[in-house]
Amino acid sequence: MNIKAQISMVLNLDKCLGCHTCSIPCKNVWTNRRGAEYIWFNNVETKPGIGYPKKWENQDIHKGGWHLKGSSLSLRAGSRTSRLLKIFHNADLPAIDDYYEPWTYNYAKLIASPTRKHQPATRPKSQITGKPMPVTWGPNWEDDLAGVSTTGDGDPNFKNLERQIYLQFAKVFMLHLPRLCEHCLNPACVASCPSGALYKREEDGIVLVDQERCRGWRYCVSGCPYKKVYFNWHTGRSEKCIFCYPRIEAGMTSLCAETCVGRIRYVGVILYDADRVPEVAATRDEQQLYANQTSMFLDPADSEVRSAAISQGIPESYLNAAASSPVYKLAVEWGLAFPLHPEFRTLPMVWYVPPLSPLIQFLESEGEDRNDADNMRIPLTYLANLLTAGDEAPVRLALQKLMALRTYMRSQRLEEETNLAALEKVGMTEEMAREMYQLLALAKYGDRFVLPTVKREAKEDLYQAQGSLGFVDV
Repeated sequence: MNIKAQISMVLNLDKCLGCHTCSIPCKNVWTNRRGAEYIWFNNVETKPGIGYPKKWENQDIHKGGWHLKGSSLSLRAGSRTSRLLKIFHNADLPAIDDYYEPWTYNYAKLIASPTRKHQPATRPKSQITGKPMPVTWGPNWEDDLAGVSTTGDGDPNFKNLERQIYLQFAKVFMLHLPRLCEHCLNPACVASCPSGALYKREEDGIVLVDQERCRGWRYCVSGCPYKKVYFNWHTGRSEKCIFCYPRIEAGMTSLCAETCVGRIRYVGVILYDADRVPEVAATRDEQQLYANQTSMFLDPADSEVRSAAISQGIPESYLNAAASSPVYKLAVEWGLAFPLHPEFRTLPMVWYVPPLSPLIQFLESEGEDRNDADNMRIPLTYLANLLTAGDEAPVRLALQKLMALRTYMRSQRLEEETNLAALEKVGMTEEMAREMYQLLALAKYGDRFVLPTVKREAKEDLYQAQGSLGFVDV
């Protein structure tokens, strides 16, 4: 057993406001430089929709992630030889129009305008050509379903659903999906890089780009199925979400989590068995990928796991953080959170709690079940296609647990008799319900973000590492 520690995140979509407060500080701190105008390490998309870049989920177009070739795992982009032959023309790369052509305004014209009857106006101009341009796409173009009647047809999560029916005004549904790098256990971007510039950090699993080694081949951009690696045209190198590792090392959470006004994000440590990564990623049945990935995670309270982890060099501070990790509770212990598109076989480590939505038909009456996950406005099949490769059972159970929790709390607060039947039906105890309510609804800062500090001076020769980190223009 090869025990590793991974910093990971859970996002509760039931509470996401779509306010983009997470995206703005990330943009201002990490991608406010020349060449990074179109880059958003964190963006919030509205689903259904085709997102940013366009149709990023459709790997028939972008050839990202892994697939099974016979019984072995291989990159969708092809073998090392075939990628080498295409090294000067990678046809799988998204074009700038798939992201968006960045634009700005001539603000000086507004400031220097003489006094006149009408308020001065300025038109958008391209940051690439400097010429006036029409704005036709952006990182959040489909916000609150804007234009989804046209673009929604390209959303692959409508698999096994009549998409035209669900895009009609009367039946349309909506949810917000914040996205950042998944910091996968089996990252396709790392395997795709001919220069070996991308790497997964030993101590916390954060995936980074070595800016000194990157040669700008951009196979990491096409290899990432989530399209969260970008090419900086000014520096000629790739860039990606760094999970705010300077803050993480100091025991603070990432900027997107820190600034989230909906308090939907939880960050913590998870222990896993790295020896099982190839076996789990090569699971033949796509719908078993989620369950197999969950089985890789180790119980941080287990004394044998702790002693084995210490003998393999994992600091005790990491083990203590893992023991009270909110991510472990939500994703493993309670089974409420799921990875995004596990069928890409990268074993992503950013997890999502599926959102509740109103019931289409109100079934509450004597003898009827009010917790009917199959009749919610957001179709269960759509959520399953998004989170569990189409397996509806685990998503249904998670939604039923959330609804049972609501029923239990409502009975305690508004009704005179505590309703335990809803909890018992989904295998929950009162203690579990109270703990779940505390974490999902009332958790304080220290409960949502449980991170150890890193003592790098005990591990590395800091003199040798001097000047080797950071972006060129920062």
